[in-house]
Amino acid sequence: MTDKIPNVLVVDDAREIRETLVRYLQKNGLRAAGAEGPVAARKLLRTNVFDIVILDILMPGEDGLSFCRYLCDALDLPVIFLSGKADDVDRVVGLELGADDYIVKPFSPRELLARVSAVLRRVDALPPRLKSRPQPRIRFDRWILDGVRRELIDETGMGIALSAGEYALLTVFVDRPKVILRREDLLSLTTGRDALPYDRSIDNAIMRLRRKLEVRPHCPRIIQTIWGGGYMFAAEPVTL
Repeated sequence: MTDKIPNVLVVDDAREIRETLVRYLQKNGLRAAGAEGPVAARKLLRTNVFDIVILDILMPGEDGLSFCRYLCDALDLPVIFLSGKADDVDRVVGLELGADDYIVKPFSPRELLARVSAVLRRVDALPPRLKSRPQPRIRFDRWILDGVRRELIDETGMGIALSAGEYALLTVFVDRPKVILRREDLLSLTTGRDALPYDRSIDNAIMRLRRKLEVRPHCPRIIQTIWGGGYMFAAEPVTL
């Protein structure tokens, strides 16, 4: 990690859990603040810079899953989910939304601290080009990828916005045309984390990206499935 002391936002409607975690993180050398829900968290995010969010799933009002989508797409912040349910479905849904890790209550604060440190190390280890590098405009197939505005532009000049996850995934493909990439490779290159058993987040991200790129998403020409191997970007990118 960098020399900067990480700042952690803990979002949980359970006051005892929230305050205990904030105190524990601060005691162990991190900066930390707590919010009882997404509304309070958004206020803190407007006036503070956080490096990671610890987020409870089940909260009154806007739940953690909805708020996670905002954190990942709009702010590109790493997220660790807290949940009272060990259901694999909840775990997979959370990871598909872009969360970096998932921990089930009850848990020890020491374990959570280790998870926070691991996620921050993975984020810091990402190549600089995946963090926030302004990209040139790149043409492929019938599209132009505008790296500054993070959108796709079709042949009519119409722009289609990309989420942070979609942009990261497409950038990985554009940088590696005609190269077979395994799911594990794509997950590591886009999020910095390792694949978990039954983790289908990359498959779902590719499905969403194909809906924007392909004329016939069920018969893709640009992002091709290589059976037994992974995926390949079949188009030829040209820097404009």
